[in-house]
Amino acid sequence: MEFPVITIEPAKVETACLVVPVFKDGDLLPTAAKLDDASERLIGQLIERGDFDATLANVQVIPFAPGLAADRLLLVGLGERAKCNEGSFRKVLDAALKTLVRMPIDEAVVALSDVPVPERENVWKARMIAEATRRAQYRFDIFKSEPAPASRLERVGLLIDESGDAATTEQGLHIGNALGEGINLTRTLGNLPGNICTPRYLAEQAEQLGKESAGALSVEILDEEALEALGARTLLSVGRGSAEPSRLIVLHYRGAENEQDAPHVLVGKGITFDTGGISLKPGADMDEMKYDMCGAASVLGTFKALAMIKPKLNVIGIVAAAENMPDARATKPGDIIKTLKGLTVEILNTDAEGRLVLCDALTYAERFEPASVIDIATLTGAMVMALGNHATGLFANDDDLALDILDAGETAWDRAWHMPLWDEYQSQLDSNFADLANIGGRPAGAVTAACYLSRFADKYPWAHLDIAGTAWISGKEKGATGRPVGLLTQYLMDREQDANVSDEA
Repeated sequence: MEFPVITIEPAKVETACLVVPVFKDGDLLPTAAKLDDASERLIGQLIERGDFDATLANVQVIPFAPGLAADRLLLVGLGERAKCNEGSFRKVLDAALKTLVRMPIDEAVVALSDVPVPERENVWKARMIAEATRRAQYRFDIFKSEPAPASRLERVGLLIDESGDAATTEQGLHIGNALGEGINLTRTLGNLPGNICTPRYLAEQAEQLGKESAGALSVEILDEEALEALGARTLLSVGRGSAEPSRLIVLHYRGAENEQDAPHVLVGKGITFDTGGISLKPGADMDEMKYDMCGAASVLGTFKALAMIKPKLNVIGIVAAAENMPDARATKPGDIIKTLKGLTVEILNTDAEGRLVLCDALTYAERFEPASVIDIATLTGAMVMALGNHATGLFANDDDLALDILDAGETAWDRAWHMPLWDEYQSQLDSNFADLANIGGRPAGAVTAACYLSRFADKYPWAHLDIAGTAWISGKEKGATGRPVGLLTQYLMDREQDANVSDEA
């Protein structure tokens, strides 16, 4: 996919389709005004006669554009000028790009950098345009006997004013393209069925990422024998009821000029299918438990983006992969397991398995003496009840880390919300028979899940992202979202920027 930057006069742009944004109120934006003048007020007349409604994300194809070099125009509504923000801008992009990819064209040009998004410059808008293009192109129909025709779109140019900074715009497009590819990889892994996407399959995909990265990534796979020798018994306990062997997948990205710089670590929950184990889930919607590995998928997607962006920092990814099934060997409620950290855990509910694989992975992360650790997991239904599907739940043992993640989420428009991690909640995990229980009861279920993880993340700055509400959507448009690849990648790019500022100081 190509994303060229174009600086010629709008009326002279030769393209199969030129995307033009229009507000519902006020004057036309600069590009639209120039096109209007060159086309004998084509756009203005359409609006005045009511032939085009500039309601937010409304689109309309104008098949002929007299006086213009473009074959056709695609008008897209921006809604009310006073309400224009990052969220509305992304809605406009999604509407415009979804329309473009369905059209019988190979290339198009967009004039969306004209849109005045408060406090966002062209580099941010360019990034969002490229990312939206990649997301719009995404299809998951590999199991259909008659898949839909693939989009012909291969080139989307970004029209900017001649005075605009082409270099930073190109940088934004490059980042957005990389993010789009990472997001789409995460979506594909999430959408794959559990009979295909197993722990071994995730390990193979990680190794494939390493091969495709031209040396940017290296990958290590720990099988069950290695995990037993390591002492990762809680991870192994989750997969004991499955015919599919568990895996711990470790990815290394070494981009820092000093190889000894402390790495940032991403830890992903990779339950490739979750029946609940002996604490069996209800049958309704259980098919969606193939998405219980979306934390792992987001780690792999972020590493794909890192390999393309190539930030100057060190990053390690750890994926704890297992399948939670019930059989005669499966872990039972009441069992007590010894973790890699040495703490013992009373298993009160085998459906609270994500924290069991993550706790060993978080302990494994200690060996890297990390600058920060973020785990990502579809951990609790309680998080969905608390925040719905708009915000990811954020818990942290370090307020500065939490603020950095919140800022990254705002920039990427992949937002999180800071939840409490107070000591008062920890007592809910008390056990009569072990060091702690794996659940803390119904009250504050997402908080007590994070409290459990915090017991294994006491050696470094740590944050937990509960993506149970944001990793996928249900219903007619069911599918993985690719979140929070945008947030994670932005967080890492911000750490590179912080390191550069420190070096300059």
